[in-house]
Amino acid sequence: MARTRDRRDPSRGDALATTGDALSAVFREEAGRLAASVMRVLGDFDAAEEVVQDTLLAAWEQWPVDGVPERPAAWLWTVARRRAVDLLRRDVRYRQKLALAAWPAEPPGEPEVDDGRLRLVFTCCHPSLSPEARVALTLRTVCGLTTSEIASAFVVSEAAIVQRLTRARRKIAAAGIPYRVPADDELGDRLGDVLAVTYLLFNEGYLCSAGDRPQRRDLSDDAEWLAALLARLMPTEPEVLGLLALIRLHRAIALSHVAGPGAALDEVDALHDELARYHLFHATRAELLRDLGRPLEARHADAQALRLTGNPAERALLEQRLA
Repeated sequence: MARTRDRRDPSRGDALATTGDALSAVFREEAGRLAASVMRVLGDFDAAEEVVQDTLLAAWEQWPVDGVPERPAAWLWTVARRRAVDLLRRDVRYRQKLALAAWPAEPPGEPEVDDGRLRLVFTCCHPSLSPEARVALTLRTVCGLTTSEIASAFVVSEAAIVQRLTRARRKIAAAGIPYRVPADDELGDRLGDVLAVTYLLFNEGYLCSAGDRPQRRDLSDDAEWLAALLARLMPTEPEVLGLLALIRLHRAIALSHVAGPGAALDEVDALHDELARYHLFHATRAELLRDLGRPLEARHADAQALRLTGNPAERALLEQRLA
């Protein structure tokens, strides 16, 4: 009877809505790191996903009753750790893998180049998996996208995505695919898929495929984080640097429509040291300067962009502007 009353209580409905918003925000941020930490301990995708899902379920059950914790990420981290211990204790296969001393009691701070999520990304993008499975598994396990969002990105049914994810996890377990960032001579085989994941993630954040919001800033931030982490790992790889530059610039363009060209120009100018040799950096500055009524500076920026690109279509457009 108490459960029936709770379901009909309007105040409980409001609490559930508030809790859902808080949980979604925190879990989007922490799900990848939780999965990476459990993977490091258990070495098993299915087990890692079971622990992460159990943690989310525990939050759904407790937060509406006890309130959202002061430190929700730490709460999720602690529960996930306990779930992993329980799994290790009840399953003899994992007892030899109990290495919780290597798993911090608190959520880690700023990610390093060897961040667990980056290892998880490259594990998901192993060449023995099909290209579609690699991208889908990474978007689901590391980035926390729903099967519906992934299905929309691939323009296929949710059932097809579920099948791909299941086959990919089984393949990783059967082939004993290691959980690590590959050696330098292996990076090239996986980089394309990692970049594809990053771009799809940014696209979903920039223009959502479903839901009541046109954009998802958290997904765009995740894409920028991943691109920046790849740039630190591969600082001379032009495709990585190009994707990172394309993401920081897209955000500035979006900002110009919200806060005006002045605010967007400030954000673009802050990228000068990283993007001074990138022609679209200068072309973007030129557009913003024109919007601000500063034509001479805009012309100078267009001229810089022209010097840096060899693409005939881009050169023709820039030459037209300069004419």
